[in-house]
Amino acid sequence: MHQQFDIAGCAHSETPPRVARSQRAEFGQFMTPANIARFMAELFPPSALSICRLLDAGAGMGALSCAFLDRWAVGGFGFKNVRVTAYEIDDALRGHLTRRLAGYDKVKAEVVGGDFILLAGAESQQNRDYTHVILNPPYRKIGSQSVHRRALRRTGIETVNLYSAFVALAVMQAAPDGQIVAIVPRSFCNGPYYRAFRDFILARAALRHMHLFGSRSKAFKDDDVLQENIIIRLERGGQQGAVTVSTSTDGSFSDLSVHKYPFEQIVFPDDPERFIHVPAQHGEEVIGLPPAVRCTLADLGIQVSTGPVVDFRLKEHLRDMPEADTVPLIYPCHLRAAGTVWPASSQKKPNAILRNGATEKWLYPNGFYCAVRRFSAKEEKRRVAASVVDPAAFGSHAMLGFENHLNLFHENRGGLPELLARGLAAFLNTAAVDAHFRRFSGHTQVNATDLRRMKYPSREVLIKLGRWAKQHSEITQAMLDEQLGTLAA
Repeated sequence: MHQQFDIAGCAHSETPPRVARSQRAEFGQFMTPANIARFMAELFPPSALSICRLLDAGAGMGALSCAFLDRWAVGGFGFKNVRVTAYEIDDALRGHLTRRLAGYDKVKAEVVGGDFILLAGAESQQNRDYTHVILNPPYRKIGSQSVHRRALRRTGIETVNLYSAFVALAVMQAAPDGQIVAIVPRSFCNGPYYRAFRDFILARAALRHMHLFGSRSKAFKDDDVLQENIIIRLERGGQQGAVTVSTSTDGSFSDLSVHKYPFEQIVFPDDPERFIHVPAQHGEEVIGLPPAVRCTLADLGIQVSTGPVVDFRLKEHLRDMPEADTVPLIYPCHLRAAGTVWPASSQKKPNAILRNGATEKWLYPNGFYCAVRRFSAKEEKRRVAASVVDPAAFGSHAMLGFENHLNLFHENRGGLPELLARGLAAFLNTAAVDAHFRRFSGHTQVNATDLRRMKYPSREVLIKLGRWAKQHSEITQAMLDEQLGTLAA
């Protein structure tokens, strides 16, 4: 990965080559701001080693290596010598990287051109015994039959993205007690696609530190990064203990907050998925779901699906307003806390879809449903926002279309009993659910898979909650949270 760094922080002053955004996208690269590079270097603990063997995989222009070496140069480590191995796939940057690293005394630098996954995955390149690793790996999905996936499988690594592959290989090549600091998307913390990666990492390394940025958009603002990023420190073969969790609004670290948590609050002992929970603020762990919230959707006889109408694929069948042979098309903008608003003439989205042979299989019978928006900004007050779809808003229409930006709770592709739908929406809008979801979801998308893996109150409790909700025209957050606590005690 290419890095963006403060030239004054490196040994030589030289104008770094500019890399086109399109080229960065090709390699899955995102630039590391200088202040983040320095913060990452500071996360390494003091060391009594006389020789440091440092790996920077995807080193780019050397921001991370330079930050590490700068700390050493001013007495931050006791090493007598440092050996740096820096991988960089981009031919245009390797000369620049070589000159930067050559400017440090008592540093022996090896700059390797080529693909880190293919080179490190080769038998001759394993077990390099790096004492320190600093990484900002590329972010890009890798296909199940790609050359990268095959190379990784030969080393026992099963993962779906370049960034997790880089981290797994780095852990594999680290020496016992080796320290790995990496900035990566938070998506590995949950979800089925990264289960094998979580198992691999947690079996081989102790999780020592996690840093969470409060604003998704500010840490990597120059690259329009939409993924929520997290900085982690791992210790190869270490005995797992408490985990340090730090937070800051952005990469300035001006409001840095640091706390420690028992590992059991980060990875729950009875969780077979090994989800990694990241408290966003100190004391968040006291906000939890009531003990009685332990039912699966299967227990409740309820399913959740992503809205099946992908509007750009059915564009010719969409209509701005209802007309003959159409049925209502429901977007997130049609669903409000106070109820369903349809049609919505003030919105730019279509309000209807033709009912015909091409669309029939995507439609649901009119009825009560609970719907959850799939997308929200991380900075929004709520991550999980649920609404009740009320059939009364659609008159005599027999069928409904639900657009792809919604998750829909239903019973066998049909509506829910009214009180169950209202109770489910009320439960999902509680502060406990929102806090629970934020702890294990590092992306702004609320996936149907995430909702399936959650636990819920019993059907009886949900119906009682729905009956209570129907009796109140206005419900505050405090009222909602208190009622859940009363019913699910």
